Amino acid sequence: MSTIQLLRREWSAFRRPGRLIALAAAALTVIALGLLYAFGNRSSCPGPCPVAPVASDGATVSDRFWFLHRDLGREGSITVRMTAMTGTITYPPPNHDRIVSGLVPWAKAGIIVKDGARQGSRYAAVMMTGSHGVRFQYDYRHDVAGSAGGVSEQSPRWLRLTRSGDTITGSESTDGELWHTVGAAKLDGLPDTVQVGLFATSPGDLTLRKVGLGGGIEEVRFTQAVGVFDNVAVEGGATGAWHSDAVGEMNHTDWEKYHNASGAAERNGVITVSGTGDIGPLGEEGGRTVEKTLPGLLVALIIGLIVAARYGARTARETASRQVIAARAAVVGAATLVAGLAAVGVVLPVGTAILKGNGIPVQPLPLLTAARVIVGVPAVLALCAVLAYGLGVWLRRGWAAILIGFSLVALPYAVTAFPLLPDTVAEWLLRLTPAAAFAVKQTMEEYPQVTAHYAPSAGYFPLPWWAGLAVLCAYTVVVMRVAVGRKQTADTDWR
Repeated sequence: MSTIQLLRREWSAFRRPGRLIALAAAALTVIALGLLYAFGNRSSCPGPCPVAPVASDGATVSDRFWFLHRDLGREGSITVRMTAMTGTITYPPPNHDRIVSGLVPWAKAGIIVKDGARQGSRYAAVMMTGSHGVRFQYDYRHDVAGSAGGVSEQSPRWLRLTRSGDTITGSESTDGELWHTVGAAKLDGLPDTVQVGLFATSPGDLTLRKVGLGGGIEEVRFTQAVGVFDNVAVEGGATGAWHSDAVGEMNHTDWEKYHNASGAAERNGVITVSGTGDIGPLGEEGGRTVEKTLPGLLVALIIGLIVAARYGARTARETASRQVIAARAAVVGAATLVAGLAAVGVVLPVGTAILKGNGIPVQPLPLLTAARVIVGVPAVLALCAVLAYGLGVWLRRGWAAILIGFSLVALPYAVTAFPLLPDTVAEWLLRLTPAAAFAVKQTMEEYPQVTAHYAPSAGYFPLPWWAGLAVLCAYTVVVMRVAVGRKQTADTDWR
């Protein structure tokens, strides 16, 4: 019998109403729960909701800071000496009166060249940071390290940005004489006149509140950074007066209203700039991610594991050759794959459209990333089904195969999706178990220059998607090889 004929025969044997109904129910559950999530989320702003800035590549970004600026032509530079950088951290209610002096690690103050003062426009900046020394950053995603250390009156930092056409070069110096290039960026399409000046910003201070068995829920405290500058010199192609503006909303918090407003001030040649916010990539606060429309994935996984494990146990009770076992595994995987493709292929685009229609911003996805999620998630479900089928053949009892399948895949996936376990434990579970393969659905990126809760409960997997998929494939191959070997031995002993 040819392979095609064998597969057709095994498909005919597999497609019993109960199994097909179960897989259809799994697909419909993914769709129903995803659409329920989408319909249940609506914008609740009293007026028009603030829209997250969008960069030139379509990604939502963070772009909020205080900007003291003026015009700069196609050739020119700005040089400053920075003599101090301080900050403030305030606690949220009910401890809003508790104030701590200090800087968060990625507080920023320095100089910037920007295509206008609108949010999301292209930029390049050289700056001091709270704990990461001098940095050259551009276009929200790119970060180049300069020298380490801080800044003080006794140890000032000189910073310079030079524009030559579309190329911006950032430099630093300790004495204003000997300069070191930190980085350079080519910002194609910059207009003849851009804005250049001093800025300050500070992202929220992230802390974790313990919950469950050691998990953490994010809490963010308001922060503000203050930079002190002198010896400000703008040369070449600069025209017009200085302007002091907030890029993005500012001065709405109690601290800014009643204690220290964000802004810029000059006295005796010394300029002080204070601000809050951030300039860089933006996480989920700038929009929902598409994998949020997959809350029904766990239910589909459980159904798939049960169907496959029971079918594997049935195979174990029959006389079946190695080819028959492989053909049945392929049929189980293919049926699960088709059900998954139907579910994910519907709920992702439809759920995303509903969220946008309800006024909920959704992070845009590159085409290849979207394809990876739409194809990868069903492929993971299919491999999990083959794994459960192999366990059924190996253990010869459906309940035992289901129990182990749940323990290896469904349970680690479920408990790491919520802030239940300590982050370290959750990360190791998603390194060592087949559930690591669900990294294929992660669309959020990790950025070293952004402070965030990079943990499984926040949607971040410890392994890249291809490595997680390799873990699942390894489990599946090993289980299937052992199952086939034990089945052949059992059949031989019976004869």
